[in-house]
Amino acid sequence: MDQRKITDDLQALLSVLPPVIAEAVTAADHSDDLLEVILDLGRLPTARFVDQELMLQQVEVLHDDIDYVVDRIGEFDSDNRAGLERTLHRISAIRNRRGYIVGLTCRVGRAVYGTTDIIKDLIESGKSLLLLGRPGVGKTTMLREAARLLAETKRVVIVDTSNEIGGDGDVPHPAVGRARRMQVATPSLQHEVMIEAVENHNPEAIVIDEIGRELEAEAARTIAERGVQLIGTAHGNTLENLLLNPTLSDLVGGIESVTLSDEEARRRGTQKTVLERRSPSTFDVLIEIQTRDRLVVHQDVALAVDALLRGLPMSPEIRSRIDGDIRIEKATAPRIQGNGQQGYRRQSGKMLFEHPDFRSSPADLYPINKPRTGFISSDVGVQTARDRTSLQSVRVYPYGVARNRLSQAAKRLGVPALIVNEPGEADVLVTLRSYYRNRQQPIMEAEQRNVPIYVLRSNTVNQMQQFLCDLFNLHTMEGGDPGLDAVTQETQAAITAVMNGERRVELRPAASSVRRMQHQMVREANLVSHSYGKEPNRRVRIFRES
Repeated sequence: MDQRKITDDLQALLSVLPPVIAEAVTAADHSDDLLEVILDLGRLPTARFVDQELMLQQVEVLHDDIDYVVDRIGEFDSDNRAGLERTLHRISAIRNRRGYIVGLTCRVGRAVYGTTDIIKDLIESGKSLLLLGRPGVGKTTMLREAARLLAETKRVVIVDTSNEIGGDGDVPHPAVGRARRMQVATPSLQHEVMIEAVENHNPEAIVIDEIGRELEAEAARTIAERGVQLIGTAHGNTLENLLLNPTLSDLVGGIESVTLSDEEARRRGTQKTVLERRSPSTFDVLIEIQTRDRLVVHQDVALAVDALLRGLPMSPEIRSRIDGDIRIEKATAPRIQGNGQQGYRRQSGKMLFEHPDFRSSPADLYPINKPRTGFISSDVGVQTARDRTSLQSVRVYPYGVARNRLSQAAKRLGVPALIVNEPGEADVLVTLRSYYRNRQQPIMEAEQRNVPIYVLRSNTVNQMQQFLCDLFNLHTMEGGDPGLDAVTQETQAAITAVMNGERRVELRPAASSVRRMQHQMVREANLVSHSYGKEPNRRVRIFRES
């Protein structure tokens, strides 16, 4: 469908607003982009549009204005939502501590026909689909249209928790087509209605909005195991968000910690305890809605989850609608450094994500696609401690990193790291992983200026020393040839010695990038190796397999 048809019944919503406010909304002459009207007691009434907010009048909202709206709409449910009969509009209430309504959010509901043309093939494939996206991006609109499309050929039941899909009242909105609608008395009972729909009404497909609780995730798995197609939405923007949500991760198979054998751990190049997918995914396909006309599609959720957990690149489909034409292309997989280390790990009972381009070793604390600048040596040689007096000063801006510890780490290593107070003065920015994930403003500004960003795991002196070693290329290999050829020869000689009967051989201290190469050579020789010590004196020890 090249052209979308939009039905909003806006006049029905305007009819329940106080006349002066309704006239102001009409006078704004921007109704196609109207999202909601806000009425808060003692504040100016506001209309929110796609690209702006507009004060509707210079008179504060009174109790009479709120009562005017409440008297003309249906009753509020336990989730403080109400609607208008056979429309998709939603009115949400804010109450004070005594239960009186002191604010209203009057949201415009629109039936948009043709939004599912971009994923029509997936809907008709019979696979279960999970839609993710930020609030207001159009998840429910697409869900409603999917229900209408499926109902033309299948028995479809909608589990409508807040009446957003089928509208308020006993008769569902025409936008859902022939699909049947089951309302939910209270949100906490949604999982029971989901099971009831399967047991009592023999559906071929079930449409669910806002899966947000563990019981609902379990009910969704039960439905999928009975062979019923599921199309639903969940809280989260991306697959990674969903995996990090312990309540909803079961929708994509769940995660558990497993212990690998020595041989398997060496084959993968990971630690022995890793995270893996616990069970088959409830949903076959996951769709990330980035904008109304751009989607990221994971055609095989199980494979995508496995790739994320192992730190491997993913190549999802990118679907976009441009001037009515639908384009489908494969995303370019990011280049993975190293040998595919584990992408997720557990720490203190919590699950943390390690992006494949951010390793724990200092040489890989550098983020994606950032070229190194001139103060880092460009050759593959190493810098000894005797040459540190000739190092060029580097201005470092620590964001979320303890300045006193960073100064202490620089003093220990004897490097000219100048800690600055303003991000605009910095040559590099160093931050913690939690700050980088949240895309804080100074980090985004640094990326725009193409300032290199280093990401630390924790706020410790040891991590900061690793960072400074990588920043100044302090790869201490005292008394040896600094070239990589010498390192390779030394490692090969140690491997030969162990294979000829030596119990163990310890190599000289080396940079993390060199140690990774040494570990790789040892694995290829079917031997065992571990790293010992602290930076910059961390070294590899080679053993026979016990």
